[in-house]
Amino acid sequence: MKNAPGTLYLVPAPLDFGCDAQAPLTDALPAGTLRQAAQITHWVCENAKSLRAYLKRIDAEYPLAASLQQQQITELPRQVHKKGDHGAGAFDATALVAPLRAGHDMGLASEAGMPAIADPGSSVVRAAHDAGARVVPLVGPVSLLLALAASGLNGQNFAFTGYLPQDAAARAQRIRELEALALKQGQSQLFIETPYRNAALWQALLQHLQPGTRLAVAEGLTLDQARVHSHAVRRWREQPGAAPDNRTPAVFAIGG
Repeated sequence: MKNAPGTLYLVPAPLDFGCDAQAPLTDALPAGTLRQAAQITHWVCENAKSLRAYLKRIDAEYPLAASLQQQQITELPRQVHKKGDHGAGAFDATALVAPLRAGHDMGLASEAGMPAIADPGSSVVRAAHDAGARVVPLVGPVSLLLALAASGLNGQNFAFTGYLPQDAAARAQRIRELEALALKQGQSQLFIETPYRNAALWQALLQHLQPGTRLAVAEGLTLDQARVHSHAVRRWREQPGAAPDNRTPAVFAIGG
């Protein structure tokens, strides 16, 4: 008799990836999530080294069902990291969920936050659904929603737009486009940047946004040094030293 497919668990990771300090794992993730993650032995992830480091932290709280050496870990292809795995012609992850079709439970993990949200992984979720598997998102931090909730911006109508262009002219144009959406439609616009470019993006926002537009920034969410501030651009321009840290992950948001 053919095995029933296993369950795909979407396993959130703490938001301290790449940060100088790490918060206790139990501060950001509930016991149920950690217990379930400890039972998984087959994984798809962005980076195997990062996942092993995360599993080592889990093991300190709840013993793993298999040793780190025995964990079956598959990385998403590099092109998925660069281009994403959603939309027409996206990456086909059918081969990656072979253990799922054979009856094994699997975990999908990213380096920080919820997999497939502002991170690759949606192709794996689609492949799991197509295999008739159960898909279960576990509870954990999602930086975009934490930032939006703390911003004072419209949480009833919002959009995440990923990264803004690095080219200065293209970035300025995109900032104005997003501001127009925010002001005309009341739709809060959220975006992120690689931490070492936080300050450059910040200066572009202050330069190109209208004075009355509200600009929020959330840094180091769930960490002891977490900082969330939300002000009109005119007020930010009066605080030249308020640029976000170039070492800490940040979420930016604009709205009316």
